[in-house]
Amino acid sequence: MNDSLPLVSDRDIVLARQETRNLARQLGLSIVDQTKIVTAMSELARNAVVHGGGGSLRCEIVTSDGKQGLRLTVSDEGPGIADLNLAMKDGWTSGSGLGIGLPGARRLVNEFHITSERGRGTTVVVTRWK
Repeated sequence: MNDSLPLVSDRDIVLARQETRNLARQLGLSIVDQTKIVTAMSELARNAVVHGGGGSLRCEIVTSDGKQGLRLTVSDEGPGIADLNLAMKDGWTSGSGLGIGLPGARRLVNEFHITSERGRGTTVVVTRWK
């Protein structure tokens, strides 16, 4: 799937979880790896909805050096993250959460890349390899 799914509501997050799990299963990821990529996507999607005012998810099966993986891109056009280094620290939160979303998502995937610009939004690209 290369189309974008909207991330505006809790219902969208549920649908995005289902799509991510279906693609992870289709790719042949183990149950543990399916759970990891779905959990990471859920954290990122919730951030886009709660902090970014909504966004989108793009899922794609990718190949590199003979291996396959599932790459997810979660984007929003919200206020951006003022301090990425701080946001990536366990326990730091800009709201009422536990401060484990971004660093937790990073630990659940093989590749994690985040860009954010004040007033323009945030994009997180993660990949879980088979």
